[in-house]
Amino acid sequence: MYVWLTIALPLAGAVILLLGGKATNAWGHLLACAAMIGAFVCGAVLFTHLLALPGENRIVHEVLFSWVPVGVLRVDFGLQLDALSMCFVLLISGVGSLIHIYSIGYMKTDPARRRFFAYLNLFVAAMLLLVLADNYLGLYLGWEGVGLASYLLIGFWSHKPSAATAAKKAFVVNRVGDMGLAIALMVLFASLGSVTFSTVFASVPGMSQSALTAVGLLLLLGACGKSAQVPLQSWLGDAMEGPTPVSALIHAATMVTAGVYLIVRSGPIFNAAPGAQTAVVIVGAVTLLFGAIIGCAKDDVKKALAASTMSQIGYMVLAAGLGPAGYAVAIMHLLTHGFFKAGLFLGAGSIMHAMDDETDMRRYGGLRSVVPITFVTFGLGYLAIIGVPPFAGYFSKDAIIEAAFNSGGAKGILLGGAALLGAGITAFYMTRVMLLTFFGHRRWKPNTHPHESPATMTAPMIALAVGSVGTGALLAIGNTLRHWLEPVVGSHEAEHLIPAWIITVTALGVVAIGIAAAYRQYATRKVPEAAPLDVSPLTVAARNDLYGDAFNEAVFMRSGQELTKGLVVVDEKGVDGVTQGLAYAVGRISERLRQVQTGFARSYALCMLAGTALVIAVVLFTAWR
Repeated sequence: MYVWLTIALPLAGAVILLLGGKATNAWGHLLACAAMIGAFVCGAVLFTHLLALPGENRIVHEVLFSWVPVGVLRVDFGLQLDALSMCFVLLISGVGSLIHIYSIGYMKTDPARRRFFAYLNLFVAAMLLLVLADNYLGLYLGWEGVGLASYLLIGFWSHKPSAATAAKKAFVVNRVGDMGLAIALMVLFASLGSVTFSTVFASVPGMSQSALTAVGLLLLLGACGKSAQVPLQSWLGDAMEGPTPVSALIHAATMVTAGVYLIVRSGPIFNAAPGAQTAVVIVGAVTLLFGAIIGCAKDDVKKALAASTMSQIGYMVLAAGLGPAGYAVAIMHLLTHGFFKAGLFLGAGSIMHAMDDETDMRRYGGLRSVVPITFVTFGLGYLAIIGVPPFAGYFSKDAIIEAAFNSGGAKGILLGGAALLGAGITAFYMTRVMLLTFFGHRRWKPNTHPHESPATMTAPMIALAVGSVGTGALLAIGNTLRHWLEPVVGSHEAEHLIPAWIITVTALGVVAIGIAAAYRQYATRKVPEAAPLDVSPLTVAARNDLYGDAFNEAVFMRSGQELTKGLVVVDEKGVDGVTQGLAYAVGRISERLRQVQTGFARSYALCMLAGTALVIAVVLFTAWR
């Protein structure tokens, strides 16, 4: 099987467009789309091949070449397609293809459109490598490739200082997480002499608990960076400075899901390290509430959706931290989220297209009759994300809430309560987005003439809306996805400490309360053109991203600056002082010795005579004794 072809096609598209230059301007976007569709077709063919195999044999392994034959480290450039990576291949290539097609219309007038599509292809190729690698080093290569491509795409309009700053911020924050992943690889090699998945997972029972916990925490740090989890979440909102298709690609189908993939793929490590697994659960629970609260206070439609992404990824991380009981539901929510969040972001782009790139929802209102296709598709995504049955989010988010409550004891109550509260807040801020954008009075700027987007933009939105409706039932009914993933994540008999219907009814009641609260606040009262200043401290904090940047600056940046200053003093006064002092001493000695060099032959002859006499005297004295 040609698994490598799914990576090679978008990679080839990126290379051709980047090296072809202006000669490819006229058709570069079509080549990029064709490469993506080709990758999706390859993925679909591979999927049918896996379906034909028995469950325990659903794995395709390809070794392309010997990659790192250095000493005792032997790493092949190998690819592994199994049930888990297959989910990601179809999501990345499928949703990625729709985003590419959408970009044809969205970026139509941009003079650098060809370069934009090249970066999109590069991004997808790196993400496919990340999920298809059969070892942590290959995963790390894709991991860094995604980081590079995201930097290029977020800062695509680098003539805007805000875009350039956002790209740099995303790059720097992700480097912190990447160091965690890099050190984890070093620990694995030092402990096991290998970074290949099969060898590492088979050797887990023989590793010490301290080593397993260290590796688990380091992998979690890497996941926090890529998936924008606390405390490395601060880059996500700023990433909205890139073109809207970038937001859809990063926030729905690719980059932010990489951390979830890393945790689930490394399940054997986390299963054997309860301390690290607990840390995963805590990070997920904190982040899902963190992002939801921030989303309530954002007037920028894209930043509200970005906060929502942070929260929804938090749900996935929480589920992944529950171990075998949560791996399948984490992936289920990841897949459904890929559809409804991509649809919401593309809908936001369509709204911006209609409103002359205005992003402030306080400048919207009454758009449902002007952009009907955008309204319907965005509305279906809205119903999916808040968990209204029978839409996709209902099946996946409720499954996470149920798994959290059924984890048992005080832990189950805390985690289930956090997930339930997050569902209510999600319903509030997403209803707020719907009301401010599509309902109420028209608050448009003068000379604004909203209009529906072209077919190249609306067709992908319709396709994603269909996914927002149907994927949940497709994956959940009959435990289809759970059975599919069992060969990779293991089987688990679900415990029902609380009857499922009670959790479902409670969750729907909490969602209804969130909707009602948003309706009362934004549908029955006049919406001011500017955000009011006389608000609660919590609202002020949410507007400032709960002071995430201030925290990072105070705890990490300033402490890092002080550490750097201390190291500079040690370097200047210590290392440089010793080096310069030695040089000074040699110089002073040289000056003294230089005085011996007189240039007179009689002086040299006298020195030779004295030396000879000294040697003779020593010899005679030694012989006499």
